[in-house]
Amino acid sequence: MNKEFHQLENNIAGEGFLPGLAIDTVIFGFHDNQLKVLLLAYKNTGLYALPGGFIHDNEDVNEAARRVLQSRTALTNIYLEQFYVFGNYSRYDPGPLRDIMQARGYNPPADHWLLKRFISVGYYALVDFTRAIPTPDEISDNCDWYSLNELPVLMQDHQQIINKALKTLQNELDQKLIGFNLMTEEFTMGDLQSLYETILNKKLIRAAFQRKMLGLGILERVAKKWTGGAHKAPYLYKFISNRVPADNT
Repeated sequence: MNKEFHQLENNIAGEGFLPGLAIDTVIFGFHDNQLKVLLLAYKNTGLYALPGGFIHDNEDVNEAARRVLQSRTALTNIYLEQFYVFGNYSRYDPGPLRDIMQARGYNPPADHWLLKRFISVGYYALVDFTRAIPTPDEISDNCDWYSLNELPVLMQDHQQIINKALKTLQNELDQKLIGFNLMTEEFTMGDLQSLYETILNKKLIRAAFQRKMLGLGILERVAKKWTGGAHKAPYLYKFISNRVPADNT
């Protein structure tokens, strides 16, 4: 849910919002050789969830996703892609939404629009971990990064949404050149290989990976990384700015 949630509690019919349609965003970051995802923890409920929101009836779906993303990371010009629509009837469970509202002291009627079935449009976003500012809202205890191998139990089907987003990353890694958005401005070839290995969950041959990346013509060598040690310091690279792909929204 986004920060508009508190304004909707008394809006029983959901006026001003598209009925039955929501957005869930899987926001990925890369830090300390780990792929991380941004999660919300809701106050007094023990519930964890992906950042999400609802769509104004005069708003483009992609713009709604960008609004949610900016409110959670304070970032604007980042990669965002719509990757799947989650509409199985089995995902319908009004219990968590009711718990969130009741934790705020509001007991919703059974026909409240937030307790009805929703289909969710899934987006994944790729952000520079060092630049993102995780931002909770007033119904969240916190908004923070969690490693993919240390996720808490998530509400509804949010674990499945993360799994689907990760699979999409793995399938589209070379085509979308995902490292453009997950890496810091300057990095070593080892840093880039670590990102790929983390996403693909497998080891890559160093020489073959370096040959492949240099052959793509997307990297510019900057300088050697100063380590204060041996003369064999690794080179630093950055992506050639005019080769950075636009997002798909």
